[in-house]
Amino acid sequence: MLHRALFVCLVVGVTTFSLAQEAPKFHEPKLTPQNSGTTQLLISVSPVNSRVVWAAGTGGTYVMTTDGGAHWKAGVVPGAESLQFRDVQGVSDKIAYLMSIGDNPTDFRIYKTGDGGATWTIEFTNELANAFYDCFAFWTPRRGLAHSDSVNGVFPELRTTDGMTWRSIASNMPPALPGEASFSSSGTCITTQGGRNAWITTGGASISRILATRDGGSTWNAYDTPLVSSPSAGGLSVAFRDPWHGIVGGGDLADDTAIDAATSDDGGRSWTLTSKPPVQGTIFCLAYVRGVSQEHDDAFDHDFDDDGDRAVVITTETQPAFVSGFAAWTPDEGRTWFPIANVSGYWGVAFANRHAGWFVGNNGQILKISF
Repeated sequence: MLHRALFVCLVVGVTTFSLAQEAPKFHEPKLTPQNSGTTQLLISVSPVNSRVVWAAGTGGTYVMTTDGGAHWKAGVVPGAESLQFRDVQGVSDKIAYLMSIGDNPTDFRIYKTGDGGATWTIEFTNELANAFYDCFAFWTPRRGLAHSDSVNGVFPELRTTDGMTWRSIASNMPPALPGEASFSSSGTCITTQGGRNAWITTGGASISRILATRDGGSTWNAYDTPLVSSPSAGGLSVAFRDPWHGIVGGGDLADDTAIDAATSDDGGRSWTLTSKPPVQGTIFCLAYVRGVSQEHDDAFDHDFDDDGDRAVVITTETQPAFVSGFAAWTPDEGRTWFPIANVSGYWGVAFANRHAGWFVGNNGQILKISF
């Protein structure tokens, strides 16, 4: 299926406005290439703060830095050499999670390290035929969700409350539409916020939807979005900057002109299309430039920055053969967009704060981005 191919990422950021709605005071981003220490494709990236960052990709590869990218350490998880890591969650310089895919159902695994990558433990191995785990997201180092495409009309969602065991919450999920699925999108098809809020973006069906929870995954609602949707189209990436304001991006992987994005100011219940980004392809990944503020647990020590709540950076996926495409950014959640020149070949992007973000992509490329 198309949603199982590798894709590229879009990043979203933030910009505060005065009561007079003055223009956001953002400048062109500064871009600094860094050496990852690997030539493997890097798919997903997870800043813990402005110093500690984890990324992962093909060939069972992960990379990690503790000095903001001045030096990266690359490694391969034993036994995962033939797998791709579609998602990564960094917790500290010692603790991180990885989500793998491969050719077999049991290749869908969740790994965890507690010693900076020296050893890895498999916490979950999929046994369900036709399940395809796309992405995961965490509220705290011990509480998170893992999302799969639907199987026989059911989303086989997983939840951990102790950071060690993953249990099915499929019975809590809304019924799936025929063909409804998600796109791995460098791990950004799901996002968490605060202590209990989470949102999942879907496609593949006649309607692109948002699945939302306010109580840590115990109950869910499904809301329609205006994004194009079909077996090759839908929402690919979603992010929220607070409980009510968020952005979703996607398009049609079979049509480079069908790129679209939408914003919500009511927690995902309703959505309004943004202006069209000035690049071709499908938005693959979203991340707010402000970074991620994790409440209720100090171990997620993100450098939270209130300045610039609505700035957004994107990369796209283009045809043929799902080639990583272009990059752009918006200071105001999609009302205005600007292309980022000479940035291509990057799949994932995420921020610790507006001064410390990272693109990762083809051939081990890493590019630091700051505003």
